[in-house]
Amino acid sequence: LAFETPLQLLIATILSAQCTDARVNTVTPALFARCRTAQDFATIPTPELIALIKSTGFFNNKAKAIQEACAQIHGRFGGEVPRTMDELLTLRGVARKTANVILGTAFGMNEGIVVDTHVIRLANRMGLTAESDPVKIEQDLMRAVPREEWTRFGHRMTLHGRQVCTARRPACDQCACLPACAQVGV
Repeated sequence: LAFETPLQLLIATILSAQCTDARVNTVTPALFARCRTAQDFATIPTPELIALIKSTGFFNNKAKAIQEACAQIHGRFGGEVPRTMDELLTLRGVARKTANVILGTAFGMNEGIVVDTHVIRLANRMGLTAESDPVKIEQDLMRAVPREEWTRFGHRMTLHGRQVCTARRPACDQCACLPACAQVGV
């Protein structure tokens, strides 16, 4: 995701739900030119916001989440994206995955591991977990991966899942992880 500030990363991450990063990155330049602060996002007319984000899908829910989260950021946090897991989780549209993205990528804090669809698939295939719940998968991975690697590990797993260990027809013959992979379900 393309971003310059923690607020932009938060908005881009909300938009990325059920959407590709490439699509989000085509939407955000105009959006970020129109809205620069949490107050801007909170007060932009909803139809205008929807028009700017429509191509990301689920635009009504995303618009509501963006506006409510930004109203909270403006009102409760002085316009600054919070820097703790507990505070981030109070924001509309923010669960552990998004909070981990913000803390790890924007603030360089290893508070958890981003567990997206790729990480879920890879963690199970590699035998790192037998869980399906993202929170339980994250707990298993946090026990297996050194804390200082949590943010990088999540990014690498997502990239590996997109490029090599794909949902359909994983390229096991091209996989650097093969010697350590249990190949569950492959």
